[in-house]
Amino acid sequence: MRLNQFTDYALRLLMLVAAKAPQSVTIAEAALAYSISRNHLTKVAHELGRLGYLQTLRGRGGGLKLAVPPETIKIGYIIGVCEGKSPIVECFDPITNRCAITPVCGLTHMLASAEAAFFNELNRWTLADLIMRKQDLLAALHRA
Repeated sequence: MRLNQFTDYALRLLMLVAAKAPQSVTIAEAALAYSISRNHLTKVAHELGRLGYLQTLRGRGGGLKLAVPPETIKIGYIIGVCEGKSPIVECFDPITNRCAITPVCGLTHMLASAEAAFFNELNRWTLADLIMRKQDLLAALHRA
């Protein structure tokens, strides 16, 4: 499994914002820290704000802050919403499934079980867990 770029950027942005709390983080600051596009981060920040995870502050001293405590942000949930509802294999979508062996395929059950285990494991972790070493994280970003 490979996470899409949007999900990667969402996790990184959340980590930076959480590590810098209570200070706000600008899109420009995050883009520079990670050497990624401001345009991409703007879209990510907008979506995380729409979902209720980031608060956007306008004007002088503005930027991004967490809208909820980092202990409440489940990593599996963030990955799930950022990745979207795209099925991992064709047969998981009854509308587009054209696989002839679906009714007798043993792989479907195994993949469904593995996908559930993947998200269950990730939901054991929160954003707070990802920033336990926030001083090291911030130092690494500063060096970069």
